[in-house]
Amino acid sequence: MGLVASVSLLLALLGLSAVKAEDPYLYFTWKVTYGIIAPLGVKQRGILINGQFPGPNINSTTNNNIVINVYNHLDEPFLLSWNGIQQRKNSWQDGVAGTNCPIPPGKNFTYKFQVKDQIGSFYYFPSLGMHKAAGGFGGLRVNSRLLIPVPFDPPADDYTVLISDWYTKDHKALKHRLDTGRSIGRPAGVLINGKSSKNRRPLFVMEPGKTYRYRICNVGLKTSLNFGIQGHTMKLIEMEGSHTLQNTYELLDVHVGQCLSVLVTANQKPMDYYMVVSTRFLKRTTTTTAIIRYAGSNQPPKQTLPKTPVGWAWSLNQWRSFRWNLTASAARPNPQGSYHYGQINIARTIKLVNSPKLVKGKLRYTLNGVSHINPWTPLKLAQYFNIANKVFNYNATHDEPPIFNAPAKISPNVISIKHRTFIEIVFENHEKAIQAYHLDGYAFFATGMGPGKWTPYNRKTYNLLDAVSRYSIQVYPNSWTAIMTSFDNAGMWNLRSENWENQYLGQQLYISVVSEARSLRDEYNIPDNALRCGAIVGLPLPPPYTV
Repeated sequence: MGLVASVSLLLALLGLSAVKAEDPYLYFTWKVTYGIIAPLGVKQRGILINGQFPGPNINSTTNNNIVINVYNHLDEPFLLSWNGIQQRKNSWQDGVAGTNCPIPPGKNFTYKFQVKDQIGSFYYFPSLGMHKAAGGFGGLRVNSRLLIPVPFDPPADDYTVLISDWYTKDHKALKHRLDTGRSIGRPAGVLINGKSSKNRRPLFVMEPGKTYRYRICNVGLKTSLNFGIQGHTMKLIEMEGSHTLQNTYELLDVHVGQCLSVLVTANQKPMDYYMVVSTRFLKRTTTTTAIIRYAGSNQPPKQTLPKTPVGWAWSLNQWRSFRWNLTASAARPNPQGSYHYGQINIARTIKLVNSPKLVKGKLRYTLNGVSHINPWTPLKLAQYFNIANKVFNYNATHDEPPIFNAPAKISPNVISIKHRTFIEIVFENHEKAIQAYHLDGYAFFATGMGPGKWTPYNRKTYNLLDAVSRYSIQVYPNSWTAIMTSFDNAGMWNLRSENWENQYLGQQLYISVVSEARSLRDEYNIPDNALRCGAIVGLPLPPPYTV
């Protein structure tokens, strides 16, 4: 008997299997409730998770399976989405209105997803209405597996820093303003981990001589923010799931929806120092601070704060300094640079232009003239149950913007992209305000950015070697940004403005990526616990995908 046969027989006698063990599971039970909060000194209704604002951090490792049972104790439907988690083959768990029926009041739903082949800094947030303006968000980190080396020494500690603009109006009042065609206006202030400068207790503590990791995410509604630590430099090490070249910065712009990691060494005089967050690209700068304390110190921080940059040229130049670390391994042993995206032929170019429109006297926002609305039946469910033609039409948005001043079309906005095609998407922003976009289900390469209108000639300026692979990107005023990715993740995926006012009023679309093979190799079947709503209620399940 051969060695392999002997081992197999032994395993069988012991009742064991030679199949690889399943990746570890992390289980959570979350109760979503209202609660009174006052981060800016004004009492208001917040959305709490297990009584916490912000919500609890999720600390996971590559390939962990995450199971979260969410109980909705609000008086309205609720969903959570997982910013930057790619949900490979599993848009069923994405938690946005186009993929999931909302959790009704008094009910629960269990999310189950895997952080497959990912590392880095992410966050979760409530995706319906203006819930995000009331809280319900928290950090989500994915650590590297112990067998995969990282390009820096282990830090003394790992801190999550959630920065955001903040409104003191109730989230339902903000929603009402948008529903009646008005803007939500300027934020009332800025928060760091749900607190303002009124909080004088140390938010973080550092031991002299040690180095710490800070994961910074802008979880706000509409405002780009500038981040720095008084008297200290920051070494950038990771951005939205990618290891970066380790450049050093005194200040960093973090646009809405974006996350990054820095290393900070406690190499200054032991005392308190301010963590400083300031608004960008607004007529009046608003700043908030939090205290970082050197252990054992009782000396207060100096009152001189870092000066916030002015204008967007500084920010654009900083973006150009961000580079992918080609030699570092991310979630897999092979170096990041082994994927040569710049050598892949572009199969299709989609140019998207954002613009505000008045429709029957009410403000709407559009992409290529189409302002998205969510139908009662989630798009993914309508597609899966073969009733898409009763709910939405594909490709209302074309690959080129319409003629100037064409009337806006209000409808579900779904475009089709062929599975496993390499696509270039160009965002063109003709407005005076900065834009930020996020693509669910994918990471992409932000290859180019510049002022004016985009033309094919601009491809000569692209970074086709070491652009950072990430899931969100900004578009400066009267400028363009180009991204590229291979659409190899079958599902229904949301491409949205991270300016939540714009997103709510239609500046978003869904990308349908269908595997013609209908194979489990490409996409999972609908989960057994999937909530049903709209036109699919009572319909029989379609034939399942097979291997």
